[in-house]
Amino acid sequence: MISVINPYMSSEISESPVSDYGIYTISDKLEFIFPNTEIKIERIGEHVFSYIRKDAEENILKKIIPISTTDLTLELCPIRPLNHPAQRTSHVYLDLESPVFLSEGSAATVFVRCPIELGVFLVHGEHKDSLDWFTCDPINSRFCLYGSPESGTLCKYTNSEIVESYEDSVPFLNAVLKIDIKNELDRGFTISKIVFPITGNFLYYKNSKAIADSLVATLKKKLTLEIIDVDSVSIQTDWTKSPTYEQTENVKNMDMGVD
Repeated sequence: MISVINPYMSSEISESPVSDYGIYTISDKLEFIFPNTEIKIERIGEHVFSYIRKDAEENILKKIIPISTTDLTLELCPIRPLNHPAQRTSHVYLDLESPVFLSEGSAATVFVRCPIELGVFLVHGEHKDSLDWFTCDPINSRFCLYGSPESGTLCKYTNSEIVESYEDSVPFLNAVLKIDIKNELDRGFTISKIVFPITGNFLYYKNSKAIADSLVATLKKKLTLEIIDVDSVSIQTDWTKSPTYEQTENVKNMDMGVD
């Protein structure tokens, strides 16, 4: 039997596949169904479980999980998109589908979709250890280079759609990110991309939805250069904060060239 613990739903016992973020206490077996991914967890001994993940290309990951307790407790949550296809960068490149034009001295707030991956954490006591991670959108999980070939920044790339609110994430594929944009230049300008280190942004979840810490992007002059200064800002929310296993960087901002 399966005991599901989620702060946004009542606890229940079920043998059916589940597809929500949350903490799950498993006494027998559990199956997750996601886009392009299936996970099956099953007890194979008194204190041992098997973990099997299969993707759309029939790639299979198998793990054995010994535990010291009676039941297995896992947390499934959105994590930063830094692992697939390889761990190469901490930066994300949001290529806005609809560029934003700001006249001089003006400001705007937009909500955009940001890519995520899914993490599976083994919960024991106060500790949460990374058991597995994967993407439900492998075809669109790719890199790009921001800047010159000699000194540019490798980024996780996504074509980002502007949406109406925090409720508009696509389950298990992306999170919604709020960006406050200010133009301190003496001319109007169109913003078509945002590049930032996502290790400064935590992710949060509710049911199958996900959101991220916000950004402030300021168009300004730095000496003689026109730049976009990008800062990460923590949000206040009652959604559940995802655990993380990457090192959190205290990078306050990133300067993007205006082009």
